[in-house]
Amino acid sequence: MAVALFAILFLVGCAVPTPVSTLNQSERPVWRGRLAVRVESDQAQSAPQAFAAGFELTGNAQAGELTLYTPLGTTAAALSWSAGTALMRTNGDIRSFASLDALIQQAVGAEIPVIALFAWLAGDNMRAAGWSADLSQLADGRLTARRTEPAPVTELRLVLEK
Repeated sequence: MAVALFAILFLVGCAVPTPVSTLNQSERPVWRGRLAVRVESDQAQSAPQAFAAGFELTGNAQAGELTLYTPLGTTAAALSWSAGTALMRTNGDIRSFASLDALIQQAVGAEIPVIALFAWLAGDNMRAAGWSADLSQLADGRLTARRTEPAPVTELRLVLEK
């Protein structure tokens, strides 16, 4: 029994990536929950693209980490960024990106206004080009943002753990 418990704890521990940044963990805000991104189809596609995952987000737009989880709770990708660095870890591989925007685009399949996202999570309805955010349910742990310009229409939904 003890061996089985140890094996389960070991496997669960392996699913959590080691943080890359050197920021003090106690000073960083943390958001956890589920996210979904839906990109409406354009004329080149027959169906909308959709991405959904569990997530944990720490830090801010200048330096932070985003871990994406599969429905089974394993790590799908671990993203980290700081000044001049944007990295994605998946399946033991580490990829570097020219910017945080390029990193997020690769990870979730859509352009997300990261600076505005952190502001939205803090309750500030910051403007982002082409995006509108609905923060009316943020107190209940729900945030929805929608980009209408430029096409294709993109929707981001977050459900935060309380």
